Amino acid sequence: MGRRSDHTPEQLRTLLVEEGHALLAERGFAKFSAREAARRAGYSVGTIYNVFGSLDAYLLAVNSHTFRQWSAWLEEALDGVSPTGTARIEALVRAYFSFAAENANAWMAIYDHRIDRETDIAAEDVAAREALTAIVDREVAAWMRAGADGEEARRLVRSLIATVHGHCALWLSGSYALMNEPDPAGQALARVLEVLEAQA
Repeated sequence: MGRRSDHTPEQLRTLLVEEGHALLAERGFAKFSAREAARRAGYSVGTIYNVFGSLDAYLLAVNSHTFRQWSAWLEEALDGVSPTGTARIEALVRAYFSFAAENANAWMAIYDHRIDRETDIAAEDVAAREALTAIVDREVAAWMRAGADGEEARRLVRSLIATVHGHCALWLSGSYALMNEPDPAGQALARVLEVLEAQA
């Protein structure tokens, strides 16, 4: 398909991200092709470099789309859940797993795409990632109530995310099945609650 010029710069950026995300979800990171994503959008691969500056920046934008979907998924899972007891923490952990299961290729691509730690990440991509973490911050702070603010609480939340993520990643890879563990989400939830209850 030839080049098209009927999109504004913002529309073009959105189109390329959406086509890239759809292709990533279909094929996975290892078989992703920026050339194919551009072709599906009706443009040449050079357009991706013109719009995003580099392949890394494009993949960061595509992965940010996944983060936004993930945040919306968590918020939907939490909608209407009682604030009493551990119900919201449980909903959050189980939604982490369900999103990964329903969007396995796109979810794993977030972690398969490795860039230099010195790479500058666009503000909107940073915001997409921080929005997801902010949901967990909010829910843990609400559960802990007093004493939930500050650097210590922030570090605790990052550690809890790593705990849940590790269980989830091992589950999706099939490694958990080899350990004969039937409920990795339940195990992740148990570890999270153990830590939170120790902080109460």
